[in-house]
Amino acid sequence: MLWLIGGTQESARLARDLVAQGVACVVTVTTAAARRLYPESELCRVWVGKLAAETVGKFLQAYSIRGILDASHPFAAAVSELAIATAAEFCLPYLRFERSSVEKTAPGELAFPSFEALLETEFLVGERVLLTIGYRYLPLFQPWHDRAILFARILPSQEALAGAIAAGFTPDRLMALRPPLSPALEAALWQHWQISLVITKASGSPGGEDIKRQVAADLGVRLITISRPALAYPHATSDMAIALAFCRQFAATL
Repeated sequence: MLWLIGGTQESARLARDLVAQGVACVVTVTTAAARRLYPESELCRVWVGKLAAETVGKFLQAYSIRGILDASHPFAAAVSELAIATAAEFCLPYLRFERSSVEKTAPGELAFPSFEALLETEFLVGERVLLTIGYRYLPLFQPWHDRAILFARILPSQEALAGAIAAGFTPDRLMALRPPLSPALEAALWQHWQISLVITKASGSPGGEDIKRQVAADLGVRLITISRPALAYPHATSDMAIALAFCRQFAATL
């Protein structure tokens, strides 16, 4: 069976295509809410939880895993690192499906290799900042609440809301919406909060990165992008057809 590392729109599309082609897979996701992204089929099993180095061996054995397709989020570095190490240890074929990057279009846009590198600068001081980075990174900005006016857009989940409030964000400075947003809605939100600076991750079009660049250019708002983690994937592609062909190699052995 194929192990499809999920949690993204692309992984859901891959799972549907695999089912249509009769290829069985087990999809791993970290939250129960992500389960509904995937087709209800005997060919597509969904495993919810967090695998670790000490438990992944039992997982491989339980599902007779013969190959790994890593379609996790570009910023889920720990997940990919575990998958790469697992493939090497158990001599399994591994392919990374990496969503395409978005070209810069916003004038004056800046890119930083990490949040830590950004927060060593003074770019946020005195700005009205919108953070569209996911709730897990919000604690990094907690010391900045007295140096800038911070707003955050998070996913509509109790976990995200609790994490944002714990990081010092008050309800009037939070918006819970699932990306991507339309350009009109994105622009309206920025204008309502009088945003002067937006910080986002280089997550690609499924995360609305292209729309944020367009709106930043239209409104003259400075955009700061955090680059994707630099991982040494042994094999990678951004082509769905190549990813599906990789998966079909295991169909005959199911």
